[in-house]
Amino acid sequence: MSNSKIAIVTGGSRGIGRNTVLCLAKRGASSIFTYHSNRAEADKVVALAADAGARAIALQLDTGNTTMFDGFAGQVREALAEMGARRFDYLVNNAGTSSNASLESITEPEMDALYSVHFKGVLFLTQKLLPLMNDGGRIVNISSGLARIASPNRIGYGPMKAAVEALTRYMALELGPRRITANVVAPGAIATDFSGGIVRDNPQVNKRIADHTALGRAGLPEDVGPVIAALLSDDFGWVNAQRIEVAGGIQI
Repeated sequence: MSNSKIAIVTGGSRGIGRNTVLCLAKRGASSIFTYHSNRAEADKVVALAADAGARAIALQLDTGNTTMFDGFAGQVREALAEMGARRFDYLVNNAGTSSNASLESITEPEMDALYSVHFKGVLFLTQKLLPLMNDGGRIVNISSGLARIASPNRIGYGPMKAAVEALTRYMALELGPRRITANVVAPGAIATDFSGGIVRDNPQVNKRIADHTALGRAGLPEDVGPVIAALLSDDFGWVNAQRIEVAGGIQI
């Protein structure tokens, strides 16, 4: 049996999830990560993890579709067997979608889609994978600075992330007997392709964020992945049910 730690990271082919997989690889941890549709990008992450000396296996999953979760759990069992293990140690619920809707413009289907990915999917995927998780494991759920800071056109996304933060506290309470911790990482505005790449590609938006951030710039995926990887380590074993904002001091 393998002695190395194994993580499951949703949304691991891009952005923060990709950086998390690679940070874990540098720490010697293997990953099973999901991608939604871009297999080519997923394959790149597998290769980069191998370059760092770790195993990574990419599995396709729509985290907003709970009917896929039974099949996915079976795929996880097979991937674990490939790694010489029966259980995994870390779960990072990172996969997400964006929404730019206001109170007046948001539609019921858009709100339902946000709920399916950001709350319902996180809850039921965690439930489905818990039998495969080692006692003493770690869960990190990804929230957003928008759960704390109200911003225009985020009427669905921000409150849904706040719900994830409450869910995480309940996970920590219920999983305490198994010594599984559950924490939240809440990134600020990160320059990725998320939300149409608006932070990365729009100079006005990027500058506005930088002007309201104590450290004077927008965030990057490599600002967040190391924090997630650190939270999963034994060094943070007594940190539980906490929200850690990784935002460079935005709107403080």
